[in-house]
Amino acid sequence: MAMPRLLHWPAFVRFGIAIDTAPEWRWLAVLAVALWPTWWWMGQRMADGSDDPLGLLALAALAALLWQQRLHLRAAPRLGFQLAALGGAVLAMALRQQLPDLAVALVGLLAWCAGLVAFLPARVATAPVLGLSVLSLPLLASLQFYAGFPLRVVTAEASRWLLAMAHSVERNGASLVVEGQLIIVDAPCSGVQMAWLGYFTACAVALATGRDNRSFLLRLPAVGGLVLVGNVLRNTTLVAAQAAGAPLPTWGHEAVGLVVLALVCSAVAWVMACHRPYRSAVL
Repeated sequence: MAMPRLLHWPAFVRFGIAIDTAPEWRWLAVLAVALWPTWWWMGQRMADGSDDPLGLLALAALAALLWQQRLHLRAAPRLGFQLAALGGAVLAMALRQQLPDLAVALVGLLAWCAGLVAFLPARVATAPVLGLSVLSLPLLASLQFYAGFPLRVVTAEASRWLLAMAHSVERNGASLVVEGQLIIVDAPCSGVQMAWLGYFTACAVALATGRDNRSFLLRLPAVGGLVLVGNVLRNTTLVAAQAAGAPLPTWGHEAVGLVVLALVCSAVAWVMACHRPYRSAVL
């Protein structure tokens, strides 16, 4: 009974019309202001040197997408995504003292991106947009802490198989003993940064080429495979050089890493941009 009465109240009707016709940028700006603790924490995390600032690339990509689509934003947002954005913002504020800062920031960023998706045209896939929102977090240090060692073990084992064709090699944890010489697969060889850049390339190319959600998600396993292969080849090359008594200098390590990274990102871009029928090996 209360709603019909409100509909006869001119001030309430004008308020509803104002909300429905509010510019898209105003909604996104209000949502961003509501999530200011998230931006503050991210800025501090990036500035204190505890994490690599690669997340700025993802934020720049999201800003570029918003600028590119600024003339094509929906006049009326998709209600489901808008409700998810508002609910996520409230949840992020409610969980500030309950969960780690990184988890709260993840909720906040997904909320803001849900608000962005609510206004984006239907032809823009939502999965890579949400992927960029996750990648914009300062999470490389956390990934290195929790996933770095398992990735190093996988890399070391795969390198052992390749090196065994020409050398006597054993693996001990994340270390290799090649011809009696102990070689440690250290943190930079875990491939965490390569994985970040590989998935960033996947999201950016998918958006640039108009890849839909299903096609994008079907290609993601290939992205992970390319990153793993690239990291194993990089590590095997460096270990083989050291085992042969010709260890590469620091600049040589960096050069090999950059070349492999460029090849991996190029392969990921090709997989995402390729318009031929593609079937995931997992399916």
